Amino acid sequence: MEVEQVEIREHLRRFLPFSRLTGDWLDTIARAVEITYFRAGSSILSLGTEISDLHYIRSGAVEITRRDGELYNRLGEGEIFGQLGLMTGIPVRFPVRALEDALIYYIPGDLFRKLFDEFEDFADFVEVEDRTRMRQASTSLSGANELMLTRVSQMINRPAPVINKSATIQAVAAQMAEEEVSSILVIDAPPSKVETRHKARPDRRTIAGIITDSDVISRVVANGLPLDTPAIDVMTPEPITVQDDQFLFNALLIMLRANVHHLPVMRRNQLVGVIDMADIVSHETRNSLFIVRNILQKDDVDSLSRMLPDVEACFVRMVNEDASSHMIGSAMSTIGRSFKQRLLELAEEALGPPPVPYCFLALGSMARDEQFLYTDQDNGIVLDDAFDPDLHDEYFASLSRFVCDGLANVGYRYCSGDIMATNPRWRKPLKDWKERFRRWIGNPRPEALLHSSIFFDLDGVHGQVRLADQLKSEIAEVASSSQSFLGCLAQNAQKRTPPLGFFKNFVLERGGRHANSINLKRRGTAPLVDVIRVHALASASESQNSFNRLEDTIAAGFLTPSMGGDLRDALEFISIIRARHQSFNIENRRKPDNNIDPEILSAFDRRNLKDAFGVLANAQKFLKFRYRPNRGT
Repeated sequence: MEVEQVEIREHLRRFLPFSRLTGDWLDTIARAVEITYFRAGSSILSLGTEISDLHYIRSGAVEITRRDGELYNRLGEGEIFGQLGLMTGIPVRFPVRALEDALIYYIPGDLFRKLFDEFEDFADFVEVEDRTRMRQASTSLSGANELMLTRVSQMINRPAPVINKSATIQAVAAQMAEEEVSSILVIDAPPSKVETRHKARPDRRTIAGIITDSDVISRVVANGLPLDTPAIDVMTPEPITVQDDQFLFNALLIMLRANVHHLPVMRRNQLVGVIDMADIVSHETRNSLFIVRNILQKDDVDSLSRMLPDVEACFVRMVNEDASSHMIGSAMSTIGRSFKQRLLELAEEALGPPPVPYCFLALGSMARDEQFLYTDQDNGIVLDDAFDPDLHDEYFASLSRFVCDGLANVGYRYCSGDIMATNPRWRKPLKDWKERFRRWIGNPRPEALLHSSIFFDLDGVHGQVRLADQLKSEIAEVASSSQSFLGCLAQNAQKRTPPLGFFKNFVLERGGRHANSINLKRRGTAPLVDVIRVHALASASESQNSFNRLEDTIAAGFLTPSMGGDLRDALEFISIIRARHQSFNIENRRKPDNNIDPEILSAFDRRNLKDAFGVLANAQKFLKFRYRPNRGT
C-alpha cells in the first residue's frame, strides 16, 4: 500500500464503526477512498442532490442545516454523514457545508453497502446514528414538523377581504357571503380607497377591527340589531396580527393564547391576508398543541388535573419530532398560561367579577416562554391603583388561593420561596410595584439581585395586561439608565460558573443522589439566561424571551452578531440536551430532572456541550469588563 493509503487506514481504525472492521477490510476501504478538500463556508452537499458516497470527516468540521436554514447538527473529525441517502436512495434533504476548512474521505456507495450487509455492528452503528442525528430526514415528516417548517406566507392564497368602517352590517354580511369568507377586516380609510377591495394593501394603522361570522351571529342576530348597524359597532377593535414570515406553529400559539380564530397577516406593516383556525386545522389536524383548547374547555380543577398525562405526551412528542428548545419552551409556557387563565376564569365565576381591574403575572421561565415540565409556580398580581386593601384584598386573596392551589393540583409545585400571589408582598397596586422596582434598581442589595432572576422576567397572563406592559416599560427605562445596578447584576450573573475544569474537562457533582452528573439548568441554561438578561436590561429591551432579548441586544449594539449568535447557539444546545434528557426519563417512567451523566452522551454531544459551556464562561468574563458596579448611576 502507498503511504497515503496507510495513513487513511490508520485514521479510520481510530473511529467507530471502522474500528470494528478487520485489517483486510480497512485496506480495501483505504484503496477505494477519494479525498476532497473544502474551504470554510463552501457547500459539500446541496439540497436535492443524489448521494453516491459515504462521507467521512478526516479533519475540520461541517454544519448540517434544515430546509429552512436552521442549524440541525455539527459534526467533526471521525464522524460520518450521507448514510441515510445511501440506505434509502433519497436525495439530500439537509444541506451540508464546511464550518471550517475540512478534508473529506469519499467511500464509494457500493463498498458502503457491502460493509452494511457483511457486518452487523457496522449496520447497527449507521442505523442508530441515523435515527438519533438525522431523524428529520425521513421520507415523510411528522405533522408537527410541518407546522414548524411551514411559514404563514405559504397559507396565503388570496388578499384579505376588507370593508370601510362606515359600512353597515348588512353590507358586511353580503360581502362575506359573496367572497365565501368567515371574516372581514374593517378599515379606517376613505371609502374611495376601500372600494377596490383587494388592490390596495392597508397598513397596520388603518386596520380598525375585524368582524367574523360568529360575531354576526352572537352580536347582531342574537341581539336583534338592525341591518343598518354600522360595522364599527360590531367589530372587535385592534385585532392581533401575525407576520407572514413566522411559522404556522407561532400563529397557532398566538391564536390559542389569545383565544381567537382569525389573524390578519402582515408583511412589514402591510396587510397581505388573513389566516384562521380552519386553515391550520385543514393543514394539520393532529398537532399536539390542540391540548390548549381542551384546557380552556374544562369546567373544574379535577378535569384540569387529569390532563397531566397529555401535557407529558405533548412534551415528549415535540422532543421526538426535533422541535427546537424555543418551540418546546413556547408550547409548554402556553400550556402553563392556559392552566392559569382557565383557573382564573373559574375563580371569577365562583367569586364574582373583580372589584378593581387587575393583571395576573407569570414570572420567571413561563414569562420568558422557556418553561419545560415540573417547575415551581412563580406568580403575582398587579392591581389597579384604585385598589383599597380594606375593601378589595379579601377578594384577591381568595382568588390567589384558588389559582395557586389549582396550579399545584395540575403539576406546578408551590414556590419554596413563597413567590406567589398568595403572598401579600406580591399582590400590590401598579404604583407599589413601580416603586419596588425603582428601589431594587436604585439600591441593588442582595435581595434585589436575588429577585432579579424571577421578577425581571414578567408577563401578563390574564386580566388587564396593560398593567404588566406598563411595568415592563418602567423596568426597561429605569434599569437601562443605572450603571451601578447593571454592574451589580453583572457580578451576580458570574456566580454560577459552567462545569468545566482547567483542561476543559467536565466538573461533576460530588456526593448525593446526583453524584457524577451535571445539572444542566443550574450550571448551564440558568447562568446563560442571567447573562442575557443583563445585556437586555442595559439595552432597554422589553422582550422577555432570551432569544428575542439577544436580537434586541444585538440590534442595540451591546453585543456583536457573532457574540450574540454564540450565546444563542449555546442556550439552544444546552436546552435541547436538557429536553431530551427529561423526555427520555418520562418515556422510561422516571421523574424528569436536570442532572445528566455526560458519559451517556455521544462524543459529538459531549464535545459540543463543552463548547457551549465555554461560550458561557467567555460571556461571563465579558460581563466583568462591560459592566462595573462602581460606575455610578
